[in-house]
Amino acid sequence: MPVNLAWIDGRWGGPDDLQLPLSDRGLQLADGLFETVLVLDGAPQLLPEHLARWVASAELLGMEPPPSQQDLSGLIDEAIVKSELDKASGALRLNWSRGSGQGRGIGIANVNNHRFWLTLTPCSTNFQPIKTITSRLERRNRDSLTSRCKTFAYGAAIQARREAERAGADDALMHNTEGELCCGTVANLMVQRKGVWITPPLSSGCLPGVMRARAISLGIATEADVGETLQSSDQGLLINSLSCKPIKTHDNQSLTPHASAQELWQLLLKKGGSNR
Repeated sequence: MPVNLAWIDGRWGGPDDLQLPLSDRGLQLADGLFETVLVLDGAPQLLPEHLARWVASAELLGMEPPPSQQDLSGLIDEAIVKSELDKASGALRLNWSRGSGQGRGIGIANVNNHRFWLTLTPCSTNFQPIKTITSRLERRNRDSLTSRCKTFAYGAAIQARREAERAGADDALMHNTEGELCCGTVANLMVQRKGVWITPPLSSGCLPGVMRARAISLGIATEADVGETLQSSDQGLLINSLSCKPIKTHDNQSLTPHASAQELWQLLLKKGGSNR
């Protein structure tokens, strides 16, 4: 049976068994980046795209370059074998923190020991229709550098998800600081409006998602402002590397769930291919 697996500092073990130094800035300050890569039938999917975003984000935030695909390929292959995911699916998480600083505080002048670790967890892809609300508590800052990066800091997303669950929904859509719909808590928003797929532009503060980028590059979707809320005739999707969930209600308004969410997601994945 597939098993949960982790690696750090040359050691393999379970995610609950290995240790991260308590001084690590990723732990103390959420000062780090990660990528979640789908492993399907023993192969990481869209790995170059994920690593390109990882590298670009590190540069944007003034971090050292994370490990390259050449550095990671053998380690990822070993992780897949050890976790017995050669014929199953899983979520590979690649983590890159700024490392441990000297003393307390947020200053980075004396930090030059970035740290990498990975986890690999069996999981299933998800295409189930969901209920959403608009978060009234949390917004994405459209002008923040961190909004453009997949950082460790998911506090706002967690609170928006709690808000949704208290309201009897599955997830929340988040406004940006200008009051425009931007994204879900852990996924990009795509909306089919008047027969055309649109997705909020990166200037909205949404994460530059890998599957979102695939949809744009293939001409399936275009960037456009979605507005303050979804329209009754819209078909909405929350999409990421592990799922593509049709929205069946938003703020208690019924929507027609997109019937081919899984097929659309698989098309984006197929066009990208797998990469070891």
